[in-house]
Amino acid sequence: MHKEKKGKTKNISIKNIIKKAPTIFIASIIAFVASTIHNTGYSQQKIIKIDGSSTVYPLTEAVAEEFQKQFKDIKVTVGISGTGGGFKKFCRGETDISNASRPIVKKEMELCEQNKIEYLELPVAFDALAVVVNPKNNWADKMTVEELKKMWEPDAQGKIMRWSDIRKDWPKQPLKLFGAGPDSGTFDYFTEAIMGKSRASRGDYVASEDDNVTVQGVAADRYALGYFGVAYYFENKDKVKPVAIISPLDGKPYLPTEENVISGKYFPLSRPIFIYVNAESAKREEVRKFAEFYIKNAAKAAKEVGYIPLPKEGYDIGLKVITTMKKGTVFKGEFKPLPFSEVMKMIESETK
Repeated sequence: MHKEKKGKTKNISIKNIIKKAPTIFIASIIAFVASTIHNTGYSQQKIIKIDGSSTVYPLTEAVAEEFQKQFKDIKVTVGISGTGGGFKKFCRGETDISNASRPIVKKEMELCEQNKIEYLELPVAFDALAVVVNPKNNWADKMTVEELKKMWEPDAQGKIMRWSDIRKDWPKQPLKLFGAGPDSGTFDYFTEAIMGKSRASRGDYVASEDDNVTVQGVAADRYALGYFGVAYYFENKDKVKPVAIISPLDGKPYLPTEENVISGKYFPLSRPIFIYVNAESAKREEVRKFAEFYIKNAAKAAKEVGYIPLPKEGYDIGLKVITTMKKGTVFKGEFKPLPFSEVMKMIESETK
C-alpha cells in the first residue's frame, strides 16, 4: 500500500508567488490590474462638491440626480449649510459650486479674493412666496410690507391679536396665523424679506414644515392668514386666496403670478436664485459638464420642485457665461431689487 509522504503542505498563495517573483513580473501584474480596473469602470470616481442654500438645495439635488443617471462615473454631493455658510466654504476653496438664494455680498467677495477664488455667477430659477387668506375673506385683498411686518414681527406676539389691530376698519376678530416652521428655508426667506432680518418672527402661530397644515388651516377658518411657496398656492387655488402685495418700489399691488414674479414686480417676495461655480473647478471636465447640464435642465427641474423657471433667454445667457468663462458678479456685492429683465441685460452686456 502506497504511503503518503508526510511533511508540511506548501502554501501556493498569490502572496507567496509574488514574494518570489522578479520585480519586472510584479510590475506587469500591477499594470494589468490597473488596466483591468480602468477598462471595467472601476476607476476612481470623480466628485463634484456642492454646498450652500437650503432654498436652492431641492433644485440642485433634482438636477444632480438626473446628471448622475447619465454620468455614472461622477458623484455629486450636495450639502445644506445655508447661503452664508456655503459661501464661506466656497471662498476657502472647499467646494466646487455654491447654492445661493441671494447674490454674493462684499465680505464674501473679499474672502474669495483673499484666497484667489474666482467664480461664475449663474441665476437658475425664481423663488417666490404667496401670502394667502380664506376665500371668504372679503377685506384683506391687498397688504403693504409694513402691514405684514406689523403682523409677523417678534414684538407682535401677544399684542397684535385681531385683524383690527392691523387696520381699524378690518374685523375685530381673532387673527389666526399659519406659516413655515423654523427649520424651513421658507421661514428664513419670509422673515428676511418682510422683517429685514432672517428668523425674526413672532412665535405664537401654527408653525409647520408641512405646507398642507397651512393650506388646511387657512381653508378652514375665515379669519386665518398664512404663507408658503408660490408653487403650493398654484396647486391649491381652489382652497385659498392670494393677497396682493403692494410693492415698495412703485406702490402698486401685485399678485404672485408667474408674469409678476419674472418681471420683478412681485417684490419683495420673489427673487432669482443662483449657483456660483469655482472658475478653477470649471476647468475640470466633470464640473463644466455638470454646470452646462444644470442650465440646460433647470427649467424642467424648477417646475418639478415648485420653483418658477427663468425665461429661455436667461438660460441662454447662462450657457454663454459658461462658454466665455465670464467671472465675477454683476451685483457688485450689493443686491438692489431690479426687474429680472434688467438683471439679464446686465449679465448679457458683460458676456459680450
